[in-house]
Amino acid sequence: MQSESNLSDPSLPVRATTSKPPIEILPGIFAFPPNRDTLGGTAYAILSPTGNILIDSPAWNDVNQQFITNLGGVKSLAITHRGGIGATSTIAAALGCEVIIQEQEAYLLPDLKVTTFQDKFAINDSIHAIWTSGHSPGSTCIYAASNGGVLFTGRHLLPNQFGAAAPLRTAKTFHWNRQLRSVEAIWARFPSQYPLAHICPGANTGLLRGKGSILVECI
Repeated sequence: MQSESNLSDPSLPVRATTSKPPIEILPGIFAFPPNRDTLGGTAYAILSPTGNILIDSPAWNDVNQQFITNLGGVKSLAITHRGGIGATSTIAAALGCEVIIQEQEAYLLPDLKVTTFQDKFAINDSIHAIWTSGHSPGSTCIYAASNGGVLFTGRHLLPNQFGAAAPLRTAKTFHWNRQLRSVEAIWARFPSQYPLAHICPGANTGLLRGKGSILVECI
């Protein structure tokens, strides 16, 4: 896992493809097209028998609305960082879903009643959020135990030019040294303590060259 400290901001330029439907990248996990409202961010949907989960805000258009309806709705929307908020207020109102966000960034959603946490939060028995400050004050990774273990990293870890997961320093980075320490803490936990097979980044997914995730065994 290498650090990249001198790359340009990976969120620019943005080319959103919001007319395309989400695609299933792993069993029960769908990736939405890049969202202009979140500077090209990639949101995900996880199917769960206890209630489906959105990770970050997808573009709120007819295609995505119909897709979520066909899934049977969403119980929770978990935000990985402040840049992933997008149309969260509109989505929450339309779906009646819970919004989960790290406590330091809850002020960005003053019109919503949100669920906040400090260090770790269990969304359900197999999916939980982990505070990984650095990219933003409340930057968070979401771990799902399915598919051998999947870590949704928001912009905490992104694909570099080789398609490997790395912390990338950009103009929007809140605290670079803190981010590096958070990366060390993540890798002290995964995969040594919990199984981990895939990383699903929250941006730069075009650098995966058609692959739906970064295979941990290849890192």
